[in-house]
Amino acid sequence: MTGEQQTLALLLFSGFVAVTLAITTWVSRNRRGSAEEFYAGGRLFSPMENGFAIAGDYMSAASFLGATGLIALFGYDGLLYVVGFLVAWLVVLFLVAELVRNCGRFTLADVVAARMRERPVRIAAGTSSVTVSVLYLVAQMVGAGSLVALLLGGTSGAARAWTVIGVGALMVIYVSLGGMRATTWIQIVKAVLLLGGTIALTVLVLVRFHGDLDGLLLTAAERSGHGEAFLVPGLKYGGDWTARFDFISLGLALVLGTAGLPHILSRFYTVPTARAARRSVVWAVGLIGGFYLMTIVLGFGAAAIVGPDAVRESNAAGNTAVPLLALDLGGGAGSTGGTVLFAVVAAVAFATILAVVAGITLASSASVAHDLYASLRRRGGRPRSEVAVARVAAVGVGVVAIALGLLARDLNVAFLVGLAFAVAASANLPVLLYSLFWRGFTTRGAVWAVYGGLVPAVVLVVLSPVVSGSPDSLFPNVDLQYFPLQNPGLVSIPLGFLAGWLGTVTAAEVPDEAKHAETEVRSLTGAGAA
Repeated sequence: MTGEQQTLALLLFSGFVAVTLAITTWVSRNRRGSAEEFYAGGRLFSPMENGFAIAGDYMSAASFLGATGLIALFGYDGLLYVVGFLVAWLVVLFLVAELVRNCGRFTLADVVAARMRERPVRIAAGTSSVTVSVLYLVAQMVGAGSLVALLLGGTSGAARAWTVIGVGALMVIYVSLGGMRATTWIQIVKAVLLLGGTIALTVLVLVRFHGDLDGLLLTAAERSGHGEAFLVPGLKYGGDWTARFDFISLGLALVLGTAGLPHILSRFYTVPTARAARRSVVWAVGLIGGFYLMTIVLGFGAAAIVGPDAVRESNAAGNTAVPLLALDLGGGAGSTGGTVLFAVVAAVAFATILAVVAGITLASSASVAHDLYASLRRRGGRPRSEVAVARVAAVGVGVVAIALGLLARDLNVAFLVGLAFAVAASANLPVLLYSLFWRGFTTRGAVWAVYGGLVPAVVLVVLSPVVSGSPDSLFPNVDLQYFPLQNPGLVSIPLGFLAGWLGTVTAAEVPDEAKHAETEVRSLTGAGAA
Protein backbone atom coordinates (compact mmCIF):
# COMPACT_ATOMS: atom_id res chain seq x y z
CA MET A 1 0.00 0.00 0.00
CA THR A 2 1.15 3.57 -0.66
CA GLY A 3 2.11 5.88 2.17
CA GLU A 4 -1.02 7.98 1.50
CA GLN A 5 -3.30 4.96 1.89
CA GLN A 6 -1.55 3.90 5.06
CA THR A 7 -1.80 7.37 6.56
CA LEU A 8 -5.50 7.80 5.75
CA ALA A 9 -6.43 4.33 7.00
CA LEU A 10 -4.47 4.85 10.20
CA LEU A 11 -6.18 8.21 10.73
CA LEU A 12 -9.60 6.58 10.35
CA PHE A 13 -8.52 3.75 12.69
CA SER A 14 -7.45 6.33 15.23
CA GLY A 15 -10.70 8.27 14.82
CA PHE A 16 -12.85 5.24 15.56
CA VAL A 17 -10.69 4.24 18.51
CA ALA A 18 -10.93 7.80 19.87
CA VAL A 19 -14.73 7.82 19.56
CA THR A 20 -15.12 4.45 21.24
CA LEU A 21 -12.75 5.38 24.04
CA ALA A 22 -14.74 8.59 24.55
CA ILE A 23 -17.95 6.53 24.82
CA THR A 24 -16.28 4.20 27.30
CA THR A 25 -14.96 7.10 29.40
CA TRP A 26 -18.35 8.83 29.44
CA VAL A 27 -20.14 5.64 30.47
CA SER A 28 -17.58 4.87 33.18
CA ARG A 29 -18.32 8.25 34.78
CA ASN A 30 -22.07 7.66 34.79
CA ARG A 31 -22.30 4.04 35.93
CA ARG A 32 -23.66 2.80 39.24
CA GLY A 33 -21.11 0.01 39.61
CA SER A 34 -23.69 -2.73 40.20
CA ALA A 35 -23.52 -6.20 38.67
CA GLU A 36 -26.71 -5.51 36.70
CA GLU A 37 -25.17 -2.34 35.26
CA PHE A 38 -21.86 -4.02 34.36
CA TYR A 39 -23.29 -7.25 32.90
CA ALA A 40 -26.60 -6.05 31.40
CA GLY A 41 -26.34 -2.25 31.03
CA GLY A 42 -29.16 -1.76 33.55
CA ARG A 43 -31.56 -3.58 31.15
CA LEU A 44 -32.50 -0.21 29.67
CA PHE A 45 -31.98 -0.74 25.93
CA SER A 46 -34.90 -0.69 23.50
CA PRO A 47 -35.54 -3.57 21.08
CA MET A 48 -34.22 -1.52 18.16
CA GLU A 49 -31.06 -0.50 20.02
CA ASN A 50 -30.46 -4.06 21.14
CA GLY A 51 -31.21 -5.39 17.66
CA PHE A 52 -28.53 -3.13 16.19
CA ALA A 53 -26.16 -4.15 19.01
CA ILE A 54 -26.83 -7.87 18.37
CA ALA A 55 -26.15 -7.31 14.68
CA GLY A 56 -22.98 -5.42 15.56
CA ASP A 57 -21.93 -8.23 17.88
CA TYR A 58 -22.65 -10.97 15.35
CA MET A 59 -21.43 -9.44 12.06
CA SER A 60 -17.81 -10.09 12.86
CA ALA A 61 -14.55 -10.24 10.94
CA ALA A 62 -15.53 -13.82 10.11
CA SER A 63 -18.37 -12.47 7.99
CA PHE A 64 -16.91 -9.30 6.52
CA LEU A 65 -13.41 -10.63 5.87
CA GLY A 66 -13.49 -14.43 6.19
CA ALA A 67 -16.74 -15.49 4.51
CA THR A 68 -16.35 -13.10 1.58
CA GLY A 69 -12.79 -14.35 1.14
CA LEU A 70 -13.96 -17.96 1.02
CA ILE A 71 -16.59 -17.09 -1.60
CA ALA A 72 -13.91 -15.33 -3.64
CA LEU A 73 -11.65 -18.39 -3.45
CA PHE A 74 -14.14 -21.28 -3.58
CA GLY A 75 -17.32 -19.84 -5.06
CA TYR A 76 -20.47 -21.76 -4.22
CA ASP A 77 -18.91 -23.70 -1.33
CA GLY A 78 -18.04 -20.44 0.40
CA LEU A 79 -21.78 -19.68 0.56
CA LEU A 80 -22.13 -22.34 3.26
CA TYR A 81 -20.82 -19.89 5.84
CA VAL A 82 -23.25 -17.15 4.79
CA VAL A 83 -26.25 -19.48 4.77
CA GLY A 84 -25.27 -21.12 8.06
CA PHE A 85 -24.68 -17.82 9.87
CA LEU A 86 -28.11 -16.56 8.78
CA VAL A 87 -30.24 -19.69 9.19
CA ALA A 88 -28.89 -20.09 12.73
CA TRP A 89 -31.01 -17.11 13.79
CA LEU A 90 -34.20 -19.07 13.20
CA VAL A 91 -33.08 -21.43 15.97
CA VAL A 92 -32.33 -18.46 18.21
CA LEU A 93 -35.65 -16.76 17.49
CA PHE A 94 -37.96 -19.73 17.92
CA LEU A 95 -36.21 -21.76 20.63
CA VAL A 96 -33.95 -19.55 22.72
CA ALA A 97 -34.35 -15.77 22.85
CA GLU A 98 -37.52 -15.26 24.89
CA LEU A 99 -37.03 -18.27 27.18
CA VAL A 100 -33.43 -17.35 28.01
CA ARG A 101 -34.41 -13.77 28.84
CA ASN A 102 -37.07 -15.02 31.26
CA CYS A 103 -35.00 -17.71 32.96
CA GLY A 104 -31.60 -16.08 33.46
CA ARG A 105 -29.99 -12.94 34.80
CA PHE A 106 -26.57 -12.54 33.18
CA THR A 107 -25.13 -15.82 31.81
CA LEU A 108 -26.00 -19.20 30.30
CA ALA A 109 -25.36 -20.87 33.66
CA ASP A 110 -28.19 -18.84 35.22
CA VAL A 111 -30.68 -20.59 32.95
CA VAL A 112 -29.43 -24.11 33.71
CA ALA A 113 -28.85 -23.56 37.44
CA ALA A 114 -32.42 -22.39 37.98
CA ARG A 115 -33.56 -25.97 38.56
CA MET A 116 -30.26 -27.78 39.35
CA ARG A 117 -27.60 -27.88 42.03
CA GLU A 118 -25.81 -24.65 41.27
CA ARG A 119 -22.15 -25.30 42.00
CA PRO A 120 -21.35 -28.15 39.53
CA VAL A 121 -23.59 -26.69 36.83
CA ARG A 122 -22.09 -23.20 37.05
CA ILE A 123 -18.54 -24.54 36.95
CA ALA A 124 -19.28 -26.64 33.87
CA ALA A 125 -21.22 -23.95 31.99
CA GLY A 126 -18.69 -21.27 32.95
CA THR A 127 -15.77 -23.36 31.70
CA SER A 128 -17.52 -24.01 28.41
CA SER A 129 -18.47 -20.35 27.92
CA VAL A 130 -14.91 -19.16 28.46
CA THR A 131 -13.57 -21.79 26.03
CA VAL A 132 -16.00 -20.78 23.28
CA SER A 133 -15.31 -17.09 23.87
CA VAL A 134 -11.55 -17.50 23.61
CA LEU A 135 -11.85 -19.46 20.35
CA TYR A 136 -14.08 -16.74 18.92
CA LEU A 137 -11.68 -14.04 20.07
CA VAL A 138 -8.78 -15.75 18.30
CA ALA A 139 -10.60 -15.38 14.97
CA GLN A 140 -11.04 -11.64 15.49
CA MET A 141 -7.36 -11.24 16.40
CA VAL A 142 -6.34 -13.04 13.22
CA GLY A 143 -8.60 -10.72 11.21
CA ALA A 144 -6.98 -7.66 12.76
CA GLY A 145 -3.50 -8.97 11.98
CA SER A 146 -4.38 -9.77 8.36
CA LEU A 147 -5.86 -6.30 7.87
CA VAL A 148 -2.81 -4.45 9.14
CA ALA A 149 -0.44 -6.77 7.27
CA LEU A 150 -2.24 -5.77 4.05
CA LEU A 151 -2.08 -2.11 5.00
CA LEU A 152 1.69 -2.33 5.54
CA GLY A 153 2.36 -4.36 2.43
CA GLY A 154 2.08 -7.81 3.98
CA THR A 155 5.72 -7.91 5.03
CA SER A 156 5.69 -6.79 8.63
CA GLY A 157 5.24 -9.71 10.99
CA ALA A 158 6.10 -7.45 13.90
CA ALA A 159 3.35 -4.99 12.91
CA ARG A 160 0.85 -7.82 12.77
CA ALA A 161 1.88 -9.02 16.21
CA TRP A 162 1.65 -5.53 17.70
CA THR A 163 -1.78 -5.11 16.12
CA VAL A 164 -3.05 -8.24 17.85
CA ILE A 165 -1.62 -7.00 21.14
CA GLY A 166 -3.17 -3.55 20.62
CA VAL A 167 -6.63 -4.97 19.89
CA GLY A 168 -6.37 -7.10 23.01
CA ALA A 169 -5.45 -4.09 25.11
CA LEU A 170 -8.33 -2.02 23.73
CA MET A 171 -10.89 -4.73 24.41
CA VAL A 172 -9.74 -4.97 28.02
CA ILE A 173 -10.14 -1.20 28.40
CA TYR A 174 -13.63 -1.19 26.87
CA VAL A 175 -14.89 -3.96 29.12
CA SER A 176 -13.18 -3.10 32.39
CA LEU A 177 -14.17 0.57 32.27
CA GLY A 178 -17.49 0.67 30.42
CA GLY A 179 -19.09 -2.73 30.90
CA MET A 180 -22.18 -3.65 28.89
CA ARG A 181 -23.43 -0.11 28.36
CA ALA A 182 -20.26 1.08 26.60
CA THR A 183 -19.94 -2.21 24.73
CA THR A 184 -23.51 -1.90 23.43
CA TRP A 185 -23.05 1.62 22.07
CA ILE A 186 -19.76 0.64 20.44
CA GLN A 187 -21.58 -2.24 18.74
CA ILE A 188 -24.40 0.02 17.56
CA VAL A 189 -21.94 2.52 16.03
CA LYS A 190 -20.04 -0.34 14.43
CA ALA A 191 -23.23 -1.90 12.97
CA VAL A 192 -24.19 1.39 11.31
CA LEU A 193 -20.68 1.84 9.87
CA LEU A 194 -20.46 -1.75 8.64
CA LEU A 195 -23.87 -1.72 6.98
CA GLY A 196 -23.14 1.63 5.36
CA GLY A 197 -19.79 0.43 4.03
CA THR A 198 -21.24 -2.85 2.79
CA ILE A 199 -24.10 -1.10 0.98
CA ALA A 200 -21.67 1.28 -0.73
CA LEU A 201 -19.41 -1.55 -1.94
CA THR A 202 -22.37 -3.65 -3.12
CA VAL A 203 -23.75 -0.75 -5.15
CA LEU A 204 -20.34 -0.14 -6.72
CA VAL A 205 -19.98 -3.82 -7.68
CA LEU A 206 -23.44 -3.88 -9.26
CA VAL A 207 -22.74 -0.61 -11.10
CA ARG A 208 -19.50 -2.09 -12.46
CA PHE A 209 -21.54 -4.92 -14.02
CA HIS A 210 -24.52 -2.68 -14.92
CA GLY A 211 -26.77 -4.63 -12.59
CA ASP A 212 -26.17 -7.88 -14.50
CA LEU A 213 -25.83 -10.58 -11.84
CA ASP A 214 -25.36 -13.28 -14.48
CA GLY A 215 -22.45 -11.34 -15.92
CA LEU A 216 -20.96 -10.99 -12.44
CA LEU A 217 -21.15 -14.73 -11.77
CA LEU A 218 -19.84 -15.75 -15.18
CA THR A 219 -16.90 -13.36 -14.90
CA ALA A 220 -16.11 -14.68 -11.43
CA ALA A 221 -16.20 -18.26 -12.72
CA GLU A 222 -13.95 -17.37 -15.67
CA ARG A 223 -11.33 -15.59 -13.53
CA SER A 224 -11.35 -18.34 -10.91
CA GLY A 225 -9.70 -20.79 -13.30
CA HIS A 226 -12.29 -23.44 -12.44
CA GLY A 227 -15.00 -22.47 -14.91
CA GLU A 228 -18.52 -23.65 -14.08
CA ALA A 229 -17.20 -25.71 -11.17
CA PHE A 230 -16.81 -22.40 -9.31
CA LEU A 231 -20.61 -21.95 -9.32
CA VAL A 232 -21.66 -25.44 -8.21
CA PRO A 233 -21.06 -27.41 -4.99
CA GLY A 234 -17.88 -29.39 -4.57
CA LEU A 235 -14.92 -27.11 -5.20
CA LYS A 236 -13.88 -27.11 -1.53
CA TYR A 237 -16.13 -29.73 0.04
CA GLY A 238 -16.47 -32.18 -2.84
CA GLY A 239 -14.37 -35.15 -3.76
CA ASP A 240 -13.65 -37.81 -1.15
CA TRP A 241 -15.84 -38.77 1.81
CA THR A 242 -13.74 -36.70 4.22
CA ALA A 243 -14.56 -33.45 2.44
CA ARG A 244 -18.25 -34.33 2.22
CA PHE A 245 -18.49 -35.14 5.91
CA ASP A 246 -16.61 -31.91 6.65
CA PHE A 247 -19.34 -30.07 4.74
CA ILE A 248 -22.06 -31.66 6.87
CA SER A 249 -20.09 -31.07 10.06
CA LEU A 250 -19.54 -27.39 9.32
CA GLY A 251 -23.19 -26.88 8.38
CA LEU A 252 -24.38 -28.40 11.67
CA ALA A 253 -21.95 -26.27 13.65
CA LEU A 254 -22.96 -23.02 11.98
CA VAL A 255 -26.71 -23.57 12.20
CA LEU A 256 -26.74 -24.82 15.79
CA GLY A 257 -23.82 -22.89 17.23
CA THR A 258 -25.29 -19.38 17.39
CA ALA A 259 -27.83 -20.40 20.04
CA GLY A 260 -24.95 -21.46 22.29
CA LEU A 261 -22.67 -18.42 21.89
CA PRO A 262 -22.25 -16.72 25.29
CA HIS A 263 -21.87 -13.20 23.90
CA ILE A 264 -25.11 -13.55 21.91
CA LEU A 265 -27.09 -15.01 24.84
CA SER A 266 -25.92 -12.21 27.14
CA ARG A 267 -27.48 -9.61 24.85
CA PHE A 268 -30.98 -10.86 25.70
CA TYR A 269 -30.52 -9.67 29.28
CA THR A 270 -29.99 -6.04 28.27
CA VAL A 271 -33.68 -5.39 27.49
CA PRO A 272 -36.44 -4.98 30.11
CA THR A 273 -38.79 -7.79 28.99
CA ALA A 274 -38.87 -11.08 27.10
CA ARG A 275 -41.08 -9.49 24.45
CA ALA A 276 -38.38 -6.89 23.92
CA ALA A 277 -35.81 -9.70 23.57
CA ARG A 278 -37.90 -11.35 20.87
CA ARG A 279 -38.37 -8.05 19.03
CA SER A 280 -34.60 -7.47 19.31
CA VAL A 281 -34.00 -10.71 17.44
CA VAL A 282 -36.46 -9.67 14.72
CA TRP A 283 -34.52 -6.43 14.25
CA ALA A 284 -31.25 -8.35 14.26
CA VAL A 285 -32.44 -10.92 11.72
CA GLY A 286 -33.48 -8.15 9.32
CA LEU A 287 -30.16 -6.35 9.60
CA ILE A 288 -28.05 -9.51 9.50
CA GLY A 289 -30.04 -10.96 6.60
CA GLY A 290 -29.51 -7.86 4.48
CA PHE A 291 -25.82 -7.86 5.33
CA TYR A 292 -25.26 -11.48 4.35
CA LEU A 293 -27.08 -11.05 1.05
CA MET A 294 -24.65 -8.25 0.26
CA THR A 295 -21.60 -10.31 1.27
CA ILE A 296 -22.53 -12.79 -1.48
CA VAL A 297 -22.25 -9.97 -4.03
CA LEU A 298 -18.97 -8.83 -2.49
CA GLY A 299 -17.48 -12.35 -2.50
CA PHE A 300 -18.26 -13.00 -6.15
CA GLY A 301 -17.35 -9.39 -6.92
CA ALA A 302 -13.89 -9.92 -5.44
CA ALA A 303 -13.48 -13.07 -7.55
CA ALA A 304 -14.60 -11.27 -10.72
CA ILE A 305 -12.80 -7.94 -10.24
CA VAL A 306 -9.70 -8.74 -8.15
CA GLY A 307 -9.34 -12.42 -9.00
CA PRO A 308 -8.66 -15.37 -6.67
CA ASP A 309 -4.95 -15.40 -7.53
CA ALA A 310 -4.46 -11.82 -6.39
CA VAL A 311 -6.47 -12.52 -3.23
CA ARG A 312 -4.31 -15.55 -2.41
CA GLU A 313 -1.14 -13.61 -3.11
CA SER A 314 -2.18 -11.00 -0.56
CA ASN A 315 -3.43 -13.50 2.04
CA ALA A 316 -3.52 -17.25 1.43
CA ALA A 317 -6.65 -17.67 3.57
CA GLY A 318 -8.58 -14.99 1.65
CA ASN A 319 -9.04 -12.59 4.59
CA THR A 320 -8.15 -9.50 2.51
CA ALA A 321 -10.57 -9.97 -0.41
CA VAL A 322 -12.90 -7.10 0.57
CA PRO A 323 -10.21 -4.45 1.15
CA LEU A 324 -8.62 -5.38 -2.20
CA LEU A 325 -12.04 -5.15 -3.86
CA ALA A 326 -12.53 -1.67 -2.37
CA LEU A 327 -9.13 -0.58 -3.69
CA ASP A 328 -10.01 -1.69 -7.23
CA LEU A 329 -13.54 -0.23 -7.15
CA GLY A 330 -12.17 3.14 -6.07
CA GLY A 331 -9.85 3.37 -9.06
CA GLY A 332 -6.93 1.11 -8.22
CA ALA A 333 -3.68 1.51 -6.32
CA GLY A 334 -2.35 5.06 -6.35
CA SER A 335 -5.70 6.70 -7.21
CA THR A 336 -7.43 9.08 -4.82
CA GLY A 337 -10.68 7.14 -4.97
CA GLY A 338 -8.92 3.84 -4.34
CA THR A 339 -7.02 5.33 -1.44
CA VAL A 340 -10.14 6.73 0.21
CA LEU A 341 -12.33 3.66 -0.33
CA PHE A 342 -9.63 1.24 0.79
CA ALA A 343 -8.99 3.29 3.93
CA VAL A 344 -12.70 3.50 4.75
CA VAL A 345 -13.22 -0.25 4.32
CA ALA A 346 -10.11 -1.06 6.34
CA ALA A 347 -11.30 1.25 9.12
CA VAL A 348 -14.79 -0.32 9.08
CA ALA A 349 -13.26 -3.80 9.27
CA PHE A 350 -11.10 -2.70 12.17
CA ALA A 351 -14.16 -1.21 13.90
CA THR A 352 -15.93 -4.52 13.35
CA ILE A 353 -13.15 -6.39 15.10
CA LEU A 354 -12.99 -4.00 18.07
CA ALA A 355 -16.76 -4.08 18.66
CA VAL A 356 -16.99 -7.87 18.48
CA VAL A 357 -14.01 -8.52 20.75
CA ALA A 358 -15.51 -6.17 23.35
CA GLY A 359 -18.75 -8.16 23.44
CA ILE A 360 -17.00 -11.51 23.62
CA THR A 361 -14.60 -10.36 26.34
CA LEU A 362 -17.49 -9.05 28.42
CA ALA A 363 -19.38 -12.35 28.12
CA SER A 364 -16.33 -14.43 29.04
CA SER A 365 -15.35 -12.23 32.00
CA ALA A 366 -18.95 -12.42 33.23
CA SER A 367 -18.76 -16.22 33.12
CA VAL A 368 -15.49 -16.20 35.07
CA ALA A 369 -16.79 -13.86 37.77
CA HIS A 370 -20.49 -14.72 37.99
CA ASP A 371 -20.15 -18.49 37.52
CA LEU A 372 -16.63 -19.77 38.21
CA TYR A 373 -15.45 -17.35 40.89
CA ALA A 374 -18.79 -17.22 42.67
CA SER A 375 -18.96 -21.03 42.75
CA LEU A 376 -15.37 -21.84 43.65
CA ARG A 377 -14.38 -19.10 46.06
CA ARG A 378 -17.36 -17.84 47.98
CA ARG A 379 -21.08 -18.00 48.59
CA GLY A 380 -23.01 -14.77 48.31
CA GLY A 381 -21.06 -11.57 48.77
CA ARG A 382 -21.41 -8.07 47.44
CA PRO A 383 -22.05 -7.65 43.69
CA ARG A 384 -19.35 -4.99 43.52
CA SER A 385 -16.64 -7.51 44.38
CA GLU A 386 -17.91 -9.77 41.60
CA VAL A 387 -17.63 -6.88 39.14
CA ALA A 388 -14.04 -6.32 40.26
CA VAL A 389 -13.26 -9.97 39.53
CA ALA A 390 -14.87 -9.60 36.09
CA ARG A 391 -12.56 -6.70 35.27
CA VAL A 392 -9.51 -8.74 36.26
CA ALA A 393 -10.85 -11.70 34.27
CA ALA A 394 -11.08 -9.49 31.18
CA VAL A 395 -7.32 -8.99 31.38
CA GLY A 396 -6.68 -12.73 31.67
CA VAL A 397 -8.97 -13.58 28.77
CA GLY A 398 -7.29 -10.89 26.68
CA VAL A 399 -3.82 -12.31 27.32
CA VAL A 400 -4.88 -15.83 26.31
CA ALA A 401 -6.64 -14.58 23.17
CA ILE A 402 -3.59 -12.54 22.14
CA ALA A 403 -1.28 -15.54 22.50
CA LEU A 404 -3.54 -17.84 20.48
CA GLY A 405 -4.18 -15.11 17.90
CA LEU A 406 -0.45 -14.84 17.24
CA LEU A 407 -0.24 -18.61 16.85
CA ALA A 408 -3.17 -18.96 14.40
CA ARG A 409 -2.36 -15.89 12.28
CA ASP A 410 -2.35 -17.75 8.93
CA LEU A 411 -5.79 -19.41 9.18
CA ASN A 412 -9.02 -18.12 7.62
CA VAL A 413 -11.13 -16.05 10.01
CA ALA A 414 -14.45 -17.66 9.09
CA PHE A 415 -12.91 -21.12 9.44
CA LEU A 416 -11.72 -20.30 12.98
CA VAL A 417 -15.17 -19.04 13.91
CA GLY A 418 -16.59 -22.32 12.57
CA LEU A 419 -14.56 -24.13 15.24
CA ALA A 420 -15.98 -21.84 17.96
CA PHE A 421 -19.50 -22.51 16.66
CA ALA A 422 -18.85 -26.26 16.79
CA VAL A 423 -17.76 -26.11 20.45
CA ALA A 424 -20.76 -23.91 21.34
CA ALA A 425 -23.19 -26.28 19.61
CA SER A 426 -21.57 -29.31 21.27
CA ALA A 427 -21.31 -28.06 24.86
CA ASN A 428 -23.78 -25.19 25.39
CA LEU A 429 -26.74 -25.96 23.16
CA PRO A 430 -27.56 -29.47 24.53
CA VAL A 431 -27.62 -28.34 28.17
CA LEU A 432 -29.63 -25.25 27.27
CA LEU A 433 -32.32 -27.10 25.31
CA TYR A 434 -32.55 -29.95 27.80
CA SER A 435 -32.93 -27.47 30.67
CA LEU A 436 -35.70 -25.56 28.92
CA PHE A 437 -37.71 -28.45 27.48
CA TRP A 438 -37.00 -31.72 29.37
CA ARG A 439 -38.90 -32.11 32.62
CA GLY A 440 -36.76 -35.01 33.86
CA PHE A 441 -33.37 -33.37 33.23
CA THR A 442 -31.00 -33.65 36.21
CA THR A 443 -27.84 -32.04 37.53
CA ARG A 444 -25.71 -34.98 36.43
CA GLY A 445 -27.25 -34.76 32.97
CA ALA A 446 -26.42 -31.06 32.80
CA VAL A 447 -22.79 -31.55 33.78
CA TRP A 448 -22.36 -34.53 31.48
CA ALA A 449 -23.98 -32.65 28.58
CA VAL A 450 -21.49 -29.79 28.90
CA TYR A 451 -18.34 -31.86 29.32
CA GLY A 452 -19.61 -34.60 26.98
CA GLY A 453 -19.69 -32.04 24.17
CA LEU A 454 -16.84 -29.75 25.21
CA VAL A 455 -14.09 -32.32 25.77
CA PRO A 456 -14.63 -34.31 22.53
CA ALA A 457 -14.88 -31.08 20.50
CA VAL A 458 -11.61 -29.69 21.84
CA VAL A 459 -9.80 -33.05 21.65
CA LEU A 460 -10.95 -33.67 18.07
CA VAL A 461 -9.74 -30.21 17.02
CA VAL A 462 -6.33 -30.95 18.56
CA LEU A 463 -6.19 -34.27 16.68
CA SER A 464 -7.44 -32.78 13.40
CA PRO A 465 -5.61 -31.40 10.32
CA VAL A 466 -6.16 -27.91 11.76
CA VAL A 467 -3.43 -28.38 14.36
CA SER A 468 -0.94 -30.74 12.72
CA GLY A 469 -0.24 -33.16 9.91
CA SER A 470 -0.59 -30.89 6.86
CA PRO A 471 1.23 -27.88 5.34
CA ASP A 472 -1.62 -25.52 6.35
CA SER A 473 -1.72 -26.65 9.99
CA LEU A 474 -0.75 -24.60 13.02
CA PHE A 475 2.20 -26.98 13.52
CA PRO A 476 3.04 -28.31 10.04
CA ASN A 477 6.16 -30.13 11.25
CA VAL A 478 4.24 -32.20 13.80
CA ASP A 479 1.85 -35.02 13.03
CA LEU A 480 -0.83 -35.68 15.65
CA GLN A 481 -3.58 -36.01 13.07
CA TYR A 482 -5.84 -38.92 13.99
CA PHE A 483 -9.21 -37.29 13.25
CA PRO A 484 -9.69 -36.63 9.51
CA LEU A 485 -12.31 -33.82 9.67
CA GLN A 486 -11.40 -30.18 10.10
CA ASN A 487 -14.60 -29.39 12.00
CA PRO A 488 -15.62 -31.70 14.87
CA GLY A 489 -19.33 -30.82 14.92
CA LEU A 490 -20.60 -33.96 13.20
CA VAL A 491 -19.21 -36.08 16.06
CA SER A 492 -19.12 -33.76 19.08
CA ILE A 493 -22.64 -32.28 18.77
CA PRO A 494 -24.43 -35.67 18.96
CA LEU A 495 -22.06 -36.68 21.77
CA GLY A 496 -23.13 -33.63 23.80
CA PHE A 497 -26.82 -34.51 23.48
CA LEU A 498 -26.11 -38.21 24.12
CA ALA A 499 -24.04 -37.46 27.24
CA GLY A 500 -26.82 -35.27 28.63
CA TRP A 501 -29.39 -38.00 28.10
CA LEU A 502 -27.14 -40.72 29.51
CA GLY A 503 -26.26 -38.66 32.60
CA THR A 504 -29.91 -38.06 33.29
CA VAL A 505 -31.19 -41.62 32.90
CA THR A 506 -28.38 -43.02 35.06
CA ALA A 507 -28.72 -40.40 37.82
CA ALA A 508 -29.99 -41.47 41.22
CA GLU A 509 -31.45 -38.04 41.96
CA VAL A 510 -35.13 -37.34 41.44
CA PRO A 511 -35.85 -34.17 39.46
CA ASP A 512 -37.46 -31.41 41.53
CA GLU A 513 -40.93 -31.11 40.01
CA ALA A 514 -41.66 -27.87 41.84
CA LYS A 515 -38.52 -26.20 40.49
CA HIS A 516 -39.25 -27.40 36.99
CA ALA A 517 -42.80 -26.08 37.17
CA GLU A 518 -41.54 -22.75 38.44
CA THR A 519 -38.94 -22.55 35.68
CA GLU A 520 -41.48 -23.53 33.02
CA VAL A 521 -43.98 -20.88 34.10
CA ARG A 522 -41.22 -18.28 34.33
CA SER A 523 -39.77 -19.13 30.92
CA LEU A 524 -43.14 -18.99 29.17
CA THR A 525 -44.74 -16.04 30.95
CA GLY A 526 -41.86 -13.98 32.33
CA ALA A 527 -43.36 -14.05 35.83
CA GLY A 528 -40.57 -13.37 38.33
CA ALA A 529 -37.96 -12.64 35.66
CA ALA A 530 -35.28 -10.10 36.64
